[in-house]
Amino acid sequence: MQKYDLIVIGSGPGGQRAAIQGAKLGKRVAVIEKREVFGGTCINAGTIPSKTMREAVLHLSGYQYQNVYGMNYRVKEKITIADLSFRVQHVIKTECDVTHAQLTRNGIDLHNGTASFLDDRCIKIASQRGTVELEGENIIIATGTRPAVSETVPLNNRTIINSDQIFLLDQVPKTLIVVGGGVIGVEYASMFAALGVRIILIEKRPRLLEFADAEMVESLSYHLRDHRVTLRLGEEVVSVEEMSDGSIVANLESRKKVIGDALLYAVGRQGNVDGLNLEAAELSADSRGRIPVDSQYRTSKPHIFAVGDVIGFPSLASVSMEQGRLAACHAFGVPVQTHPDSYPYGIYTIPEISFVGKTEEQLTDEDVPYEVGVAYYREIARGQIRGDTTGRLKLIFHRDTKEILGVHIIGEGASELLHIGQAVLILKGTIDYFIDTVFNYPTLAECYKAAAFNGLNKLVRFSN
Repeated sequence: MQKYDLIVIGSGPGGQRAAIQGAKLGKRVAVIEKREVFGGTCINAGTIPSKTMREAVLHLSGYQYQNVYGMNYRVKEKITIADLSFRVQHVIKTECDVTHAQLTRNGIDLHNGTASFLDDRCIKIASQRGTVELEGENIIIATGTRPAVSETVPLNNRTIINSDQIFLLDQVPKTLIVVGGGVIGVEYASMFAALGVRIILIEKRPRLLEFADAEMVESLSYHLRDHRVTLRLGEEVVSVEEMSDGSIVANLESRKKVIGDALLYAVGRQGNVDGLNLEAAELSADSRGRIPVDSQYRTSKPHIFAVGDVIGFPSLASVSMEQGRLAACHAFGVPVQTHPDSYPYGIYTIPEISFVGKTEEQLTDEDVPYEVGVAYYREIARGQIRGDTTGRLKLIFHRDTKEILGVHIIGEGASELLHIGQAVLILKGTIDYFIDTVFNYPTLAECYKAAAFNGLNKLVRFSN
């Protein structure tokens, strides 16, 4: 039996960073991956494919330049699923190669196969090549998630699909029903809407993306409706039928019927814990396959950790990477610092949403006195040059101390632009930083200065 200081199950963002951190600490590390290629769901079916598809959609549809050249502007008139898949497959292959190279370059042993616990320190790996047993002083579970299934929405892998099966569609549908108004559902809804597909988005909650700032979500909802997306909020699907002509009918609890050419089911995800034999390690998961952990990502067994989507919210690749790094450091007693209250969120809808810190709703509930400064892309030269006149940046700051409490952005480049505000927020900077700083011209970063002046002007009016 091979012995390791650290065994990592799963090679997605969390598992990869955990393994590399362990190797950097001079430990003997092994990574177990069920797929033949490394990178996990993130690279092979989730984050990387969806974000690459988004770039392909933006390019081929000419979406970003329609404000300049007209709504009929297209780079390619008839866009096919193959057009979108071509770019996606190229990026997936490259990212898998990069991941494999990073792991091997750090001297990490790689094992392909299905992992299962024999006890709380021993793991069996089963593959077509046979079985191997490993023993680990520390173990990190980073197995990720898969799309949840529902008895009311039986998938047919052709026209009724989940988010991992987008490229099983044989053509871009004229009408697409999207069930689920969370991150995945809204991202794909906006992508297909940019292609000119009529979208009917069904969400049982009263609004989309409930964890995001209400103003930004309302702005996104406006843009979706402007691109012919029908939002059926407060509605729930009770059954789905495939008609003889190939069309799909979603029957709602309110007795409405929604008809489309295809249906995307994007309601929740399930932890990949089946087959791990957690019981042998005296561990358990909840009904959604999530493993409970403490603040150091330890399970009920102090030497077994869990990170990433398999532990639940926020289920972001960026956060999973940090959790993996932290878990490896905690496993070997290495002191680390992190700022979980200021982790950034990136939602790759069209237009993009990104934010960090508190929302107005949270600050109101907490009775924190705050003020808001807003800047609009249309008032910034770079926004006009890029043809994005719909974006906006919002700074939320304390009325008395002027400390930055939250940054919320909607518009192209939001997830990149956010990091300026994130740095100031983490360092407990004030809105004066943006007033006193010179930004390159023309850039979208100028929005920070414009928003800061807007916010301070409000304070001046109140003080007079």
